[in-house]
Amino acid sequence: MASERADPFNPVSMALDAQRTALETMTQATESNADLPEALATVQSVEVGQTPSEVVYRENKLELLHYKPEEAGIEPEETHDVPILIVYALINKPYILDLQPERSVVRRLLEAGHDVYLIDWNEPSRMDQHLTLDDYVNRYIENCVDEVRERSGQDKINVLGYCMGGTMSAMYAALHPEKVNALGLMAAGLCFQGTGGVLEQWGSDEYYDPEEVTDTFGNVPAEFLDVGFALMDPVDNYVSKYIRFYENLDNEDFVENFGRMERWLSEGIDVAGEAYDQFLRDLYQENKLYENEMYLDGTHVNVENIDMPVLQIMGEYDHLIPADASKPFNEVVGSDDVTTIEYATGHIGLSVSSSSHEEVWPEVCEWYADRAPATSTGAAEAGAEAAEPDDVTAADEAAEQTAAEAGPAAEEAAVAQTAADDAEPTDASAEAEVAEDAEDVGAGDGADVAADSPDVDTIAGIGPTYADRLHEAGIASVADLRDSDPTEVADITGAPVARVEDWFEQVE
Repeated sequence: MASERADPFNPVSMALDAQRTALETMTQATESNADLPEALATVQSVEVGQTPSEVVYRENKLELLHYKPEEAGIEPEETHDVPILIVYALINKPYILDLQPERSVVRRLLEAGHDVYLIDWNEPSRMDQHLTLDDYVNRYIENCVDEVRERSGQDKINVLGYCMGGTMSAMYAALHPEKVNALGLMAAGLCFQGTGGVLEQWGSDEYYDPEEVTDTFGNVPAEFLDVGFALMDPVDNYVSKYIRFYENLDNEDFVENFGRMERWLSEGIDVAGEAYDQFLRDLYQENKLYENEMYLDGTHVNVENIDMPVLQIMGEYDHLIPADASKPFNEVVGSDDVTTIEYATGHIGLSVSSSSHEEVWPEVCEWYADRAPATSTGAAEAGAEAAEPDDVTAADEAAEQTAAEAGPAAEEAAVAQTAADDAEPTDASAEAEVAEDAEDVGAGDGADVAADSPDVDTIAGIGPTYADRLHEAGIASVADLRDSDPTEVADITGAPVARVEDWFEQVE
């Protein structure tokens, strides 16, 4: 039985109490220090991004991952035909969405029967510092969407954009609404009219010129960005979290979770300079997306074209992208099916907190499932399997009779019309220009043709960055490209060989 404390006003008693407290503190510190080496070893050895996947598409540094539920031991009760493409931010690595099995957004989607793809941007090199938002949206995201569409057999796919990836996803949906079935925006910065919190204040053109940063560094260093984010809450980021870690050295789960988060925070990636400059100026400083004044490479990003179902997922305590920097966007999109989930967590908590995985992500999974198009491949197959011979209605019989009477000619006409409807105007116009150029080559002098030949950027798949590199190498026109060597062009542009071969096929 512990002895009672003596009179606190007794100097001898006070000295003994102080000595006892010091001994207890020293004992606790000694015990904690004994746990420290093992805890630090755990922090350094934690695994992340464990859900099995394969790279199904590469372009420049980008890798498109396709997740494999079977290899992950996931057997959903039902599956959905329309896949989900996750578009992550250009900052940090995307495994925050697959941090550990019980805190993995990817696994929650797979467990709900969704087919999941994810864009891993990887780190840009100095050669990529001139990549623009147009390159990321109309080239990289566009090519990934087309890859997913082709692999899934779906005309439209679902998109889920996180943070800066959500902002770019909104731009993509506005420019290519015909390819997006449903749009999810998670902690996405979309409206900056005094609603963007500390980052908007710090990024104001009154205090900050992003061009000075990009002129100095080229690409914006991850370390530069990390310090800025940490200074938004310096006490917690530099002091409190380490105290919590020390106090929980004997808690294995806490130590592992701490290690995963610290690894993610320490593995930031640089951001392409031109895209960073454009993002800060056009969105944070001039609020162009919300004001519907955003243009990418001369094309209006008309947010009224976002007419598909929209889901906004926001953190009530998000200090990076406050909910008020997202919610007003619901009022300017063209969709009449807009859903908002605002949950009591922070920016990262949306993807890693246990409560978010219990309450938010089941709702998100259900939202996507409920918005499957009636004409999706799976729905059609399911309907065909469910229909019994006796269920054929008089209308069905009449339709079959009409089709039989119309004969093969009508069927061929329908196929031709479908092919015409599926043709992309941009690709068609580029191919038409190339075809006209080819006719001119046969009709006139080669030098005159080269002078009149369309610029290489009229070829489908050659954006501003590739065009600039070709121009610098003296390959300015379609005719110049036709006379070049594909291997040399691949080296000049840094484009995948398959993409370069496609360019040459267009100009043959």
